[in-house]
Amino acid sequence: MKGRVLAGAAAAALLTLLPVAQAHAATTISQGHVDAIDVDWTGSALTLDLRDQTVTPAVDRNPADVVLNAVSASKKTVPSGAAYAFLGTPGAPVWILPQTQAGGIVWPGISTEGVPSGALQGNSVNVRLVSVSGPAHVSLYTTSALGTPTVWYDSGNGLPDNRAFGINAHAHANWAFEAAGTYTVVFEATATTAAGAAVSSGHKTYTFTVQP
Repeated sequence: MKGRVLAGAAAAALLTLLPVAQAHAATTISQGHVDAIDVDWTGSALTLDLRDQTVTPAVDRNPADVVLNAVSASKKTVPSGAAYAFLGTPGAPVWILPQTQAGGIVWPGISTEGVPSGALQGNSVNVRLVSVSGPAHVSLYTTSALGTPTVWYDSGNGLPDNRAFGINAHAHANWAFEAAGTYTVVFEATATTAAGAAVSSGHKTYTFTVQP
């Protein structure tokens, strides 16, 4: 009996340890260039991953295995003017991962460079912001040379939001977070193949941590 009790205790201890042994730490990126939205076509499937260019050579990562960290230096204030009302009250804090690269801050891009011409109808990919969970709203927008914003995605006015991108392209936008904390952001890439079949990357989960 005693032997069976000890054996049972040992097995229970092993089962307790197994999840720990199988777990792995997420890769945290706090500065440098990444293609946060990296859409590729394998010849039979549409994929969505994160292209990490902060390491050499660059590597593709599962978005679920990465934490993108908006450091304190990304904290700004909401500009005045009605065009920026989607960011909140003028003068309120807002954390921005910028459209133009800045030292010491993550610079997330959007890439369809891995999709060859002719593979998809219209040579375009639809990138959908499916959902946002966190302490406040998230938006992506570009700013013109004159300072005029164009909103690409805004969780503050309802989701999902959709935007089409041409293939073999690379773009940057401002990623804005309206409060410090942790955000879970879900994207999906969809398209129609040249043969007329609907394809999807499936939902991909991204984690952003925003420092006060």
